[in-house]
Parts: sequence; structure tokens; C-alpha cells
Amino acid sequence: MLNIDEIKLAIVGLGYVGLPLAVEFGKKIDVIGFDIDEARVEELTAGNDSTLEVEPELLKQAVKLTFGSKIEALNDSNVFIVTVPTPIDAHKQPDLTPLVKASEMLGKILKKGDLVIYESTVYPGATEEVCVPELERSSGLTFNEDFYVGYSPERINPGDKEHRVTNILKVTSGSTPDIADFVDALYKIIIEAGTHKASSIRVAEAAKVIENTQRDLNIALINELSIIFNKLGINTEEVLKAAGTKWNFLPFRPGLVGGHCIGVDPYYLTFKAQEIGYHPDVILAGRRINDGMGAYVVSQVVKLMVKKRIQVEEANILIMGLTFKENCPDLRNTRVVDIISEFKDYNTRVDVYDPWVDSEEAEYEYGITPVKEMKQGYYDAIVLAVAHAEFKNIQDIRAFGKDVNVVYDVKCLLASELTDGRL
Repeated sequence: MLNIDEIKLAIVGLGYVGLPLAVEFGKKIDVIGFDIDEARVEELTAGNDSTLEVEPELLKQAVKLTFGSKIEALNDSNVFIVTVPTPIDAHKQPDLTPLVKASEMLGKILKKGDLVIYESTVYPGATEEVCVPELERSSGLTFNEDFYVGYSPERINPGDKEHRVTNILKVTSGSTPDIADFVDALYKIIIEAGTHKASSIRVAEAAKVIENTQRDLNIALINELSIIFNKLGINTEEVLKAAGTKWNFLPFRPGLVGGHCIGVDPYYLTFKAQEIGYHPDVILAGRRINDGMGAYVVSQVVKLMVKKRIQVEEANILIMGLTFKENCPDLRNTRVVDIISEFKDYNTRVDVYDPWVDSEEAEYEYGITPVKEMKQGYYDAIVLAVAHAEFKNIQDIRAFGKDVNVVYDVKCLLASELTDGRL
């Protein structure tokens, strides 16, 4: 059985989740930050983080953190925290490939007494039904005799400098009562907000997947209300402000629902529900509404263009923002691409401008090359899709449009009188 003083920790996966975790542990104990992406390891070793989650000065504070990209770097570790992505595929089914590959890799170096803790979002049961068998197969060891597992779901909010790893309460769990205690004690080394020890790994998995499912459904409700109010000629933002004067009204706003969590996690839960023979009507209805908001936005912009007698075909369209949320370079599962794709179906010319985005990443992920600057007096329609701080400071967004143009505000960033339409 491991002792808290004998920890040789490795963090596997150094993205938006793994790096902040590695940095905080690296302030207190020796830790290896591991990623198969050699370029990522090189930039972090040089003190730079392209995700902008960890500032250079914070990286310097992690004096006990070292980085590696070769499996040999993990040979001496006895506790592994896995923070690889868990996306969905083109059919909106869970894609556990990164998780399976990470488990297979760790299985090759796993030793008796070792512990593997997973943070990736999964459906209830995935850790013990998918990851553990892979660890057993690759290592030849026996689960809960030779090695153990834990689960502690990540709660990182990319771009949020207020809610960081240390001040977000952490849910923990383990494959045996003793391991659950150990996992809880491990995270208490860095988590100032405290921990909640779940009764089982499956409970911890379920808790994580419903956090974002609940948010997804709340946003879906507001999106549907926005569609209804638009048909009634009522300003949705004014309705929400009025309703928000009641103490228990939840302050959600309409919009595109993307990112690595809210737009993905519900599909993990619905996959498992359908696997056991239950069709989750409410959750899937919310997903349909939110997945359809890109097409809805374009339909509204086209209607506004027609009303102003602007020819839609071959029109010049400006999309302001590409990331899935404001003030963050994260492009994962951004639903702005739905707006772009829908406009292209109308045979329009689309410029995408986003000061936060890495152009090479946008090209690689979506085949989109953002423009370096917006053109004055050039666009027939302008869609403000992401509420970056830089966009708030633009004095006259209409100046980028032709004499007759349409401005549509997805994020309600502008005063209503400055736009032709908004969600």
C-alpha cells in the first residue's frame, strides 16, 4: 500500500487540465509532466504555455516539476494522473481512443503497488469497464491486487483566472476504501477549497458528467425561449433581466454551446443510458436545440439581409470570433464553425477574425484560415460570435460593413440599438 510520503507522481497529458495540475503539484512535490507531443514538452521546458492557462511566472514557481515525452521518463513513478481528452466522434459517440492508448502505455510500465488516477470525463463505469481491463492486459497485473485506480474528475474552466485548480472543490474516489483515502489525501496537498470523497468511482464519474449536462439543458431552455421571443417580437435580454430580479432565477443566457465539456459530456451520459436500454428524451432534446443554434443564427442573419435588400449569394460575411468561449484560445468543439459552414452553403465569402486563435491550429482542426485584420467598409453582414474583450473596445463595428449592412450579436455584447438582431 502506498504511503503519501513515498509518492513519485506523474501527470499524463499536459493540456488545459494536466498542466495547471502539474504546476500546482510541482510547487509542493516532485512531479513528472508527461506528454507525447514533443513540441508541447519543449515549449513548457522553455517556460511557455501556448494554451495561456498558466502564466510564465507560475511555471517558474513549480520548481519540482520536470517534463518528458518519452515513456522512460515515467519508469520511476508510482502514481499516475491521466488527463487526456475524451471527445466525441462524427456520430456524437464517445471516443475513448486517447484514454485507451494512455492506459495501454501505462500498462507497459505499471508495477505492483502502483496507482492510476483518471481525471478525464467519461460515462459512469468507463474507468472500471474500459481503462482497468486495458491496464490489466498491457501489464499482466491484477486489478485491486497488484495495482489500483482512482477517479477525480477535472473541473477546469479554460480562460478563467478566478476559478483555478486550487480553489475549486475536488471530487475524489478510489477502487478500494484505502485507495479512496489515499487519493483524497493526495489531492489535499494542493486543493485549498477542500475535497469531497465519493462513495465509489462510478458515483464520481456520474457526478462529473451531470454537472455539464445540467448546464447544457439550462442553456437549451434559454435558447428555445430566445427563439420563441424572437417570433413574438420580444427582446430576450430584457426578458431575462426582468426575470432575473427574482432571487432564485438562474442567470443563463442564450448562445452557442461548444467546448470540451458542455457540448460533449451529455453525449457520454446518453450513450450509456441507451446502452442499458433507456432513451434519454430530455437530455437529447436539449442537445438538438443547442446543436441547431448555428443554423438558427444564420437563418436570422439571412432574413435581415433580405429585408435590407442585400444579395445573400456571394455576399461578404465577417465572423468575429472562432474560439468556443471569450478571452481564451481554446478551439475544441467550437460551434462557431456551424455558422461558417451554414453561410458557405449560401455561397457567401466568409472572413473569420479572432485575435486569440493560432492560425495553424485553426487550419489543422477546421480548414479555416483566420484573416489577420478586418476590412473597413467591406462586409455585407457582420456576426459577433464570441465576446472577446478586444471586441468590446471597438467603437464602431458597422464601420467594417458596406453602406448597407447587417450586424448580428450572438453574445449580446453590444447595445441593442447598435445591432440589427441578437439572440
